[in-house]
Amino acid sequence: MRNIIPKGTLRLMLLPPTFGLHMTRAADFTVLSVEVWSTCLVVNIHVESAAGSAIPKIVVEDHWGTAYHFRDSVSMGTRNIQVFKPSLPPGTRSLTIRSTDAAEARYVVSFAVPVVHDEDELDVPAYNPHPLRRPA
Repeated sequence: MRNIIPKGTLRLMLLPPTFGLHMTRAADFTVLSVEVWSTCLVVNIHVESAAGSAIPKIVVEDHWGTAYHFRDSVSMGTRNIQVFKPSLPPGTRSLTIRSTDAAEARYVVSFAVPVVHDEDELDVPAYNPHPLRRPA
């Protein structure tokens, strides 16, 4: 299995405020979290076994209209990890995940992004003075 752990610093882990379940004939999946890295976004998805081994087709949107581009994906059993670039622009308030398995992008779940007044706050969370970094 190839390694798709991003380079850079893990800044935030966003958890859905509601159950991020998407069910259609083409795909059944649940968005579990979004990791905000200094270089990208990583979407963590649980794929229902009934949906087979299909990779969920999703798009990431924010309130700015930032174009997040799909870069890579890896599946491990029922778990699917998808990487999108770029990372969050400063001042982003929300992220929305939409499924594109149908002709029209369908809403799956939205994430609130904590207010960050200084980008340095992302690198040094109050609960951990040593940010997580990719192993060398």
